[in-house]
Amino acid sequence: MSKDSQQAGRYFEHFKLGDTIDHAVPRTLTAGDASLYQALYGGRNPLFCARPFAQKLGLEDMPLDNWLVFHIVFGKSVADISRHAIANLGYAQGRFVAPVFVGDTLTARSDIIGLRENKSGESGLVMVETSAVNQHGDPVLSYIRWVMVKKRDHDAPAPETVWPDVVAPLTPDALPAPRGAYQNWDTAATGSGLMFDDYACGQIIAHGDGVTQEEAEHMLATRFYQNNAAVHFDAHLQSQSRFGKRLIYGGHIISHAASMAFSGLANLAGYAGLNGGTHAAPCFAGDTLYGCSEVLDKADIIGRDDIGALRLRHVVVKNRRPLDENGDFALKTEAGDYADGVVLDVDVWAYMPRL
Repeated sequence: MSKDSQQAGRYFEHFKLGDTIDHAVPRTLTAGDASLYQALYGGRNPLFCARPFAQKLGLEDMPLDNWLVFHIVFGKSVADISRHAIANLGYAQGRFVAPVFVGDTLTARSDIIGLRENKSGESGLVMVETSAVNQHGDPVLSYIRWVMVKKRDHDAPAPETVWPDVVAPLTPDALPAPRGAYQNWDTAATGSGLMFDDYACGQIIAHGDGVTQEEAEHMLATRFYQNNAAVHFDAHLQSQSRFGKRLIYGGHIISHAASMAFSGLANLAGYAGLNGGTHAAPCFAGDTLYGCSEVLDKADIIGRDDIGALRLRHVVVKNRRPLDENGDFALKTEAGDYADGVVLDVDVWAYMPRL
């Protein structure tokens, strides 16, 4: 791949199985980043916005929100992986390995682990494993994602298809143990006494009021993460697309889902893993989002009696409530397709104190 091509972004034919791409532009996280993130999503978890709360758990400072770290790392990969993406299709095997604090500097790299050309010959799927480290070289985050990328040269030969099976969720023993002493968790600060043992598998939790997406906010978020994918920021180019307008970055929806989850899951103590996720439908400025969560599983953390892990499905729908008048929720139709209005279906492991 030529240097000129690299500057212009990789098309599908530029990816080679087994290649490792070191992403440019390290990023030092500041208190300003934490404040802007909170302003964008209105997060109320005191672990991420109250220093004394975090220090009471034995942490040196309040950590940065897990999804802020995820988006910063994701943004680093866009120029090299998905600048010419048609869609980001899914995630798997994500691990929030260690907390990130103000003053930490993150760098990221991606390994190409899967390639599959589409039948049309006009695009293909690229699977990458992206990892990030701090300034000390300590791992802080890793995840797999797959993305559909345009071909520039439709006559370029198709690569050999290699597509790893990565859909299985993380097992509880693969979850990183959280730092801190969670017997000191302060439920008065969260306003909720619901802890690990108060939740049951199969429970559906609706997260209350909706939030309408604004053009300025999703564009600010996209630039904040240094995400230069054209589908999100180039209104002129997207006016010629099948949608006729910019798509909201899917990670923006994930952050709204996590912020909404405070209503009903107020004592969620950060995320441990990202098992999988699907951006089921596009979202645009003007859409109003509503969220709910399903408890899929519960697990002990080995060697810990102060905290457990909840496996949660965060679901976001647009322009309608997630539960019907009977309090029921239908994620998919009888045909197996996502129900009308579902825009996000993400499967995560989250920490929850047990006192």
